[in-house]
Amino acid sequence: MPGTTDAYESCRLCGRNCGAKRNTGETGFCGASSRLRLAWAGLHYGEEPIISGSGGSGTVFVSGCSLKCFFCQNHELSLAGGGRDCEPREFADICLMLQRRGAENINIVTGTHFIPSLAEGIKSARKRGLRLPVVWNSSGYESPAGLSLLEDFVDIYLPDLKVLDPDLARAIFGDSSYPDAAKKTILAMASSRPLRYTDDSRAALASGLIVRHLVLPGRGENTRELLSWFARSLAGKALLSVMFQYTPPAGKDAASLPRGEWTRKVSPAEYEEVLALLEELGIEDGFVQEAPGGADCLPDFSRRDAFPRGIARPFWFYGDFAGGAGSPRAAG
Repeated sequence: MPGTTDAYESCRLCGRNCGAKRNTGETGFCGASSRLRLAWAGLHYGEEPIISGSGGSGTVFVSGCSLKCFFCQNHELSLAGGGRDCEPREFADICLMLQRRGAENINIVTGTHFIPSLAEGIKSARKRGLRLPVVWNSSGYESPAGLSLLEDFVDIYLPDLKVLDPDLARAIFGDSSYPDAAKKTILAMASSRPLRYTDDSRAALASGLIVRHLVLPGRGENTRELLSWFARSLAGKALLSVMFQYTPPAGKDAASLPRGEWTRKVSPAEYEEVLALLEELGIEDGFVQEAPGGADCLPDFSRRDAFPRGIARPFWFYGDFAGGAGSPRAAG
């Protein structure tokens, strides 16, 4: 594996392959330099049951993103860049803190643009006693070069597969090549991490791939195409997690929202159509989120208690360091 600085020299970590010289301060589409930037860490109880377990998933949210979907639920981090610059050793400190707090795993969210720094942090944490499996929770947009750097430290892949229509991909995040790139990446993930459970109860995953798909309002044809591809290509090799939490941006973020069905949530009829499609395709292994309700359950990363009550317990928040606070501290 190249040194951390070398990997940022001409960045090719994600599918955009922008070549930004991030180690000199230049930023690519992700908006990040070579300095690792983190935003929130804590125990998350709202992931797939096989990830959250009874102790909660030790989740670390990374700032910035290589896709920047306009409807991102973590927009304060992915679009606005909220967070705090950290050294890989500080990330290692956070991982070890989460292990002491009883985390089931280390769940790294949206870290594609910082793969080298995160890998360095995990390596440091393991030398210091980290024993937990690592979950790579991403957009599925890693390049082959980026994916190769994950091989030595990721146990479970948890990528999104958003769309397979190039025109829709262009409309959402300005890259019509996303569908082909994401399919190749996810197939490579499945090949490198066969499904393996911790015991015969299959209550916890030791290794493997879970593919997430967020159902979009008015885009039933996209979901049908995507789930059909999953059934053909990944049946028996991966688990599927279907989510219905699409929420239109609100407030000032709504001004740039495209017109039409993007301004509403998934309807009850659309929810039932997806359930029928899963049955039609014979997809049984995985998870289905409950039907969308009236209340939002999305995070607000302007606050330490970013998640609704009962979903997560925060221990580290970038807002704690305003005013030049020192090393990370854990909240009770």
